[in-house]
Amino acid sequence: MKFGYAIIYVPEVVKTIEFYEKAFGLKRKFVHESKTYAELDTGNTTLAFAYLEASEADELGIRANLKTDSTSGFDVCFLSDDVSAAFHFAVESGATAVSSPTLKPWGQTVAFLRDLNGCLVEIASPISS
Repeated sequence: MKFGYAIIYVPEVVKTIEFYEKAFGLKRKFVHESKTYAELDTGNTTLAFAYLEASEADELGIRANLKTDSTSGFDVCFLSDDVSAAFHFAVESGATAVSSPTLKPWGQTVAFLRDLNGCLVEIASPISS
């Protein structure tokens, strides 16, 4: 078994894809003609977005991510060699700052933001081995 996809359910798939392209410099990999599912080119594991109402058809019982609520119990993490620059660029592109870049005791620099849907996004430096 290997990890293939992380799918986030959102109210507007194309608007979300456009936000991630602008704020994090990612490229779209696939957008279904219905505009209810899309993927970003993020390397070995696919980050995808699906229309929130599609989860109702599958009876998943998903709670929408909202900027006005506390964040869900997950984050999407992007690695960057320059966390500070990536963090500030994302904020300038519409992300909401949660915590500024901070050097952690294990040597990694980490920052947190929220996307346009309220989802938690982490930007972190690679961990040196």
